[in-house]
Amino acid sequence: MSSSLADRLAALRAADLELHAFAALLGEEAAARQAAALRGPLAGQWVAVKDIFDTAGLPTSYGSPIHAGHRPAGDAAIVGAVRRAGGLVIGKSVTTEFAFLEPAPTRNPAAPGCTPGGSSAGSSAAVAAGLVPLAIGSQTGGSTIRPASYCGVVGFKPTLALLPTAGMKCFSWSLDTVGLFARTVSEAAAFAQAVSGTRIGAPPVRAASGWVVGVPEAYPWGELSPSARQAMERGVATLRQAGAQLRPCPLPEWAGTAFAIHDIIQGWEAVRSLAHEMDTAADRLSALLREYLSGALKITDAEYAAAQRRSAQVQAAARGWFDGIDVLLTPGAPDEPPQGYGSTGVSTFNRAWTLLGTPCVGVPGAVGVNGRPMGLQLIARPGEDALCLAAGAMLEAALRG
Repeated sequence: MSSSLADRLAALRAADLELHAFAALLGEEAAARQAAALRGPLAGQWVAVKDIFDTAGLPTSYGSPIHAGHRPAGDAAIVGAVRRAGGLVIGKSVTTEFAFLEPAPTRNPAAPGCTPGGSSAGSSAAVAAGLVPLAIGSQTGGSTIRPASYCGVVGFKPTLALLPTAGMKCFSWSLDTVGLFARTVSEAAAFAQAVSGTRIGAPPVRAASGWVVGVPEAYPWGELSPSARQAMERGVATLRQAGAQLRPCPLPEWAGTAFAIHDIIQGWEAVRSLAHEMDTAADRLSALLREYLSGALKITDAEYAAAQRRSAQVQAAARGWFDGIDVLLTPGAPDEPPQGYGSTGVSTFNRAWTLLGTPCVGVPGAVGVNGRPMGLQLIARPGEDALCLAAGAMLEAALRG
């Protein structure tokens, strides 16, 4: 093994003693052996993989003591995609318990003393701290875009089902989406192209003046916080100065509907996805998750079926609504990262778009009223992932001035 690889691993381990971004790391010999065989567009770049994705060479506990030490027989499909693209899976990044809301031990390197968000806490923090350039996460509500906002990095949630979830510990099969983290939008775009087999194409090059960006006039899920308002004002002013066309957009009725039915679909499916754990080891679940699942048991089959029918309707409506704008601009999170570690925050500005299956990119560069990171979120029509990333690169460049 080269001394540079050994030194990098040693530095990562030392830094993680305080950050707690990793649940498991590859050994030195295995890292050297795998690195020597890597070929592909990722060119041996280190990748952290959220610990809800199966890995044959590393333990996968899904953030729960119930599965501590579990060794899967094979890799999740997205892990195989990373390996085939030449990425070195250097370790498993910390997740909250089954990717729900119980806070993880990970710290936020961009906002000391504040939560890094959830559930992809380890992935976002590892990239923010510079321990790895790339990381795999997931989003069922807001678990990619929100921690990216809190940690001041780029988060990308592609179109629903574009990246494979096979081998991922399921929470809600209608909503679970693979997410990507990187330091810049261009790195996230290259990562997305590599692991998608170029189904996500290269972002088109377009001057800022060629973009039409929608800006919501109001939100059905509540008013903007002072920090979110400040971030939006920064984003709007920066885009206008760069020459982009800003178009006020009243969000239609279906946006609020998508927000509301997300909870019904997620809850009904989570009860079934975690039936084994609930039936055999309920006492080893956190009180937060146990109470959530107990409450979700009350969702009837008829309510779930109705929510799924409505979901199909609002998804169809959303695809047509984007006519006339390229992307929609919103806050990436409802506020700055909260002080302390008692909460991972909420997915207020993400869950509707997760249900609608739209690609979303979280772009850092704004701050809240206390100077903590506030990401901005750009949303495109389903299937327009490359366009979404191109808009993200344009906003990123404008914010950097």
